[in-house]
Amino acid sequence: MKSWMVLATLVAFTPPGHAQHAASASNMALLGHHDLQGRSAYQPVIHEQNGRWIAYVGHHGGRAVNLLTGREEDSGTSIVDVTDPRKPRYLAHIPGEPGQAETGGAQMARVCSGKDLPKADKSKFYLLRTFGNLAHEVWDVTAPEKPSRIVVVVDKLKGTHKSWWECDSGIAYLVSGLPDWRTRRMTQVFDLSDPARPLFIRNFGLPGQQPGAGGPVPTELHGPISTGPKGNRVYFGYGTNKDGILQIVDRAKLLSGPREPTPENLLAPQIGRFNLSSMNGAHTTLPVLGIEMAEFAKDKGGNRRDFVVVVNESLVNECLEPRQMAFIVDVTDEKLPVGVSTFNVPEASGNFCSRGGRFGSHSSNENQPPMYAGRTVFMAWFNAGVRAVDIRDPFHPREIGYYIPATTDKTDKRCVKAPDGGERCKVAIQTNNLDVDDRGYIYIVDRANTGMHILELSQR
Repeated sequence: MKSWMVLATLVAFTPPGHAQHAASASNMALLGHHDLQGRSAYQPVIHEQNGRWIAYVGHHGGRAVNLLTGREEDSGTSIVDVTDPRKPRYLAHIPGEPGQAETGGAQMARVCSGKDLPKADKSKFYLLRTFGNLAHEVWDVTAPEKPSRIVVVVDKLKGTHKSWWECDSGIAYLVSGLPDWRTRRMTQVFDLSDPARPLFIRNFGLPGQQPGAGGPVPTELHGPISTGPKGNRVYFGYGTNKDGILQIVDRAKLLSGPREPTPENLLAPQIGRFNLSSMNGAHTTLPVLGIEMAEFAKDKGGNRRDFVVVVNESLVNECLEPRQMAFIVDVTDEKLPVGVSTFNVPEASGNFCSRGGRFGSHSSNENQPPMYAGRTVFMAWFNAGVRAVDIRDPFHPREIGYYIPATTDKTDKRCVKAPDGGERCKVAIQTNNLDVDDRGYIYIVDRANTGMHILELSQR
């Protein structure tokens, strides 16, 4: 009886909007968790370094106490040893740009080994990261406990975001905002084969974004994914939750073509383009190439197809926008891409519109280790956690698992305007971005300060 009274008292005095939710899962299991010092997390990247597995996590703007130093620091990059996924160990924090949410931090991280980069020190490991919206930097993380900055690649920007770095060539596609360009985000291509000596190659974007252009400004860039020298393609995603564009670009022509950003020169490397509706963006454009289609095995030609998984990003809390989801696009004929299917999480499966925070897709994993390549894609879905999707038949994608973390005392609230003009706030998981390491472990990070969860798929 006393225990019941204590529980009732705790529930009665739980602040509105702060009720905690338990974890829920299907075919996915939690191995480990780290709270990342309660920082709002954007992007995890996992890299093997001399037998150790290290997670580099980019953060949104904010401030928190670094327990390693005892000092309050602007959120930037967390470095965590995940060699034992059940016991993640915090190694270091690199502060980011002062500011809150999108105006500070160091959201993006990419890591390359000097053994892979053509002109780098073979004994070193390198971190390419954003510094808020102002700059791109390279850090020496050979000793991840003691990161040291090597060089500022470019600064005095008005925007940054989800860049890409080819470790086998050193070519980096930096999402930047140059003061004289008409958009907050476009592409700067640099040669970082020797990370200490960046070499600028060119600026790139959609015609109409360049300096001196007129008319409407096309949708800003979100991020590229390159297949490197062997694949010779770069897949650019423009837009977030509206006016999305998938642009397929010839990598060699992009790197060697005329650099002056005229409309003709900007269009020259483009092979194909797929426009989404005004209601959906193109946050992540993941190439899934060479899929053997069992259904088409008896057909003459065409049984081997190329696809791109285009994932939109939800931006508005509590479903106050069109639903964001994933589109699978057949790019076998690159000049004429065609959408063949969608993947969506049914709202009623978790009453997600009323849970608080964003509900809808955000991103997919980009690393595709052999156990998942061409088979399974993992997608971050904000308050619906992470979803595991079987894409072996891209015309009929099928969910095979999910994991929604529990909220904690660090999970921050998310608010919308109430009918009376005030705010209505709820505590909700906001699974933001994810990565999959070469061992097959899945890493998800939370926008609402809940930390990083390390998962495994129970049955593949």
